[in-house]
Amino acid sequence: MAHVVTEPCKDCKYTDCVVECPVECFYQDGDMLVIDPDDCIDCGACVPACPVEAIFSESTVPSQWSSYIELNATKATALKASGHQITKHQAPLKGPGCKG
Repeated sequence: MAHVVTEPCKDCKYTDCVVECPVECFYQDGDMLVIDPDDCIDCGACVPACPVEAIFSESTVPSQWSSYIELNATKATALKASGHQITKHQAPLKGPGCKG
């Protein structure tokens, strides 16, 4: 089982969680971060580091965000192929849709 980045990260892209990940399974696009479910070891280190509470274990993703399970897998595959891995802390995006 993997962890999943959900809606609260969209347009915020805080990267506090990224530096806590021991297996470097985070990727980013212009809007948000995603976790590669194939590389995630389900350690949970990223969960308390997320200031907008956007990361959940796959089994506990709130129903309104269940589509993010597949979204993380799909985006991670594409982003992995194009080299968009993120392993270092960056300034947050804090776009207009950010609620954090």
